[in-house]
Amino acid sequence: MRNPIHRFGRAAFAATLLAATAISGAAAWRVLPASAQTATSHTAPIDVGHPAAQALPGFGDLVDKVSPAVVTISSTMHEPSDDQSSPFGAGSSQAEAFGQFFGMPGQGSEHIVHALGSGFLLDSQGHIVTNNHVVKDATNIEVTLADGRKLPAKVIGVDPKTDLAVLQVKSDTPLPHLALGDSDAARVGDWVVAVGNPFGLGGTVTAGILSARGRHIGQGPYDDFLQIDAPINRGNSGGPLFAQDGTVIGVNTAIYSPSGGSVGIGFAIPASVVKQVVGQLETSGKVERGWLGVAAQPVSSAMAKALDLPAASGALVAEVQKDSPASSAGIQPGDVITKIGSQAVKDSSALAQMVAALHAGSDQQMTIHRDRQDKILTVAIVAQPEQDATMQSSAAEQGPKLGLALAPLNDEARQAMNLGPHQKGVVVAAVQQDSPAQAAGLQPGDILEMVGSLAVTGPQQAVKALQAGTQKAGAVALRIVRDGHQAFVALSAGSSNEG
Repeated sequence: MRNPIHRFGRAAFAATLLAATAISGAAAWRVLPASAQTATSHTAPIDVGHPAAQALPGFGDLVDKVSPAVVTISSTMHEPSDDQSSPFGAGSSQAEAFGQFFGMPGQGSEHIVHALGSGFLLDSQGHIVTNNHVVKDATNIEVTLADGRKLPAKVIGVDPKTDLAVLQVKSDTPLPHLALGDSDAARVGDWVVAVGNPFGLGGTVTAGILSARGRHIGQGPYDDFLQIDAPINRGNSGGPLFAQDGTVIGVNTAIYSPSGGSVGIGFAIPASVVKQVVGQLETSGKVERGWLGVAAQPVSSAMAKALDLPAASGALVAEVQKDSPASSAGIQPGDVITKIGSQAVKDSSALAQMVAALHAGSDQQMTIHRDRQDKILTVAIVAQPEQDATMQSSAAEQGPKLGLALAPLNDEARQAMNLGPHQKGVVVAAVQQDSPAQAAGLQPGDILEMVGSLAVTGPQQAVKALQAGTQKAGAVALRIVRDGHQAFVALSAGSSNEG
């Protein structure tokens, strides 16, 4: 299935313009009886000299104010050739010889790709904010200012996890720049204006409203996009989204579109995120984030009832990494993290963002819900390790990941799930997508009674038995109860669908 989410920074230089003619109000025509037509001809015209509704705002003053600080970004990168012009198989010796003889790409050859995007000047020192995907792997970057000047740019820092990048240009004259606004104060329904370089056409202005907040579109671990209906297209990526006061409240970065063109659903990175990331990129060229060391999932209404939670909120811990801050603090799979300090944790996505904003070396109090009670644990936050290091640590130290979160089977859970008082075991609280647990057919709400030949009565006991069984033999038999019926499933550490 083709992903309809598009990040548009690399726009083609040529565009096809299609003319379309619309007949305004055609659907309103109808045939009137002769009497009605006659009566209508003597009706006085409607007085529209004093419309009741307030006129729509114009944005000319705002655009005049902000446009000088919006820039076009042109980047050049080298990409491997795929030998599509050769009649022989890609990468074959025949394809290489064919390419050398006819001057076409061969094995190991590259071709030059040009990309266009947008950005904006952030300060008088020439720092420019744009999307990471606009300049990713670029060998040469050129910035075109609103006055037509072209300046070379260098990359100061990038953050792929939020798709943000900071460039810098040098100018002999002062450069206009923009201020980051308060994206948290922007309300759904407020007017917004986007300025950028769609399809390489240069400074283009579009307007619309803020359609929604807190959108998660699967682009990264810190998704928290503003949704807008101001049209943005290829080449708008990295450009600013303005509030009516002329401050930047977002960076346009993606659209939802089955066709590749704007259908009125665009996404912008909020200025609150931009402020956190850009400041660190300017200072050190990289972003340091806090790290807890858990995999978490949202709490469903059914799970909230089963765990005796007052509401379906918080982050359900599915997995705790070995030797992580969470492990050292005593956080366990099946716990629900409900607060960090005095701030409520809405869901697992909010947990990731809140932890990332914490400073390494700080001690944080976290409220967890376990066994029908709230507990406060003190967690020593450390800096988030590099992704490769995290994966290596997971593989070498933790043993196989099963993608399974377990919760105790207490009286409240039995009542919520209509189970008898004699039912024993633990509750499958969550199952990660594309995990060995999902491949085995386990589902949230299953009751795990036995791991191998061991009857389990608590989450920690079950986790140890699962890890021991899969590490020793590669797979372990589980006896579960689902919908009142017992069944056996085989859980294999290698049964995941992950590539």
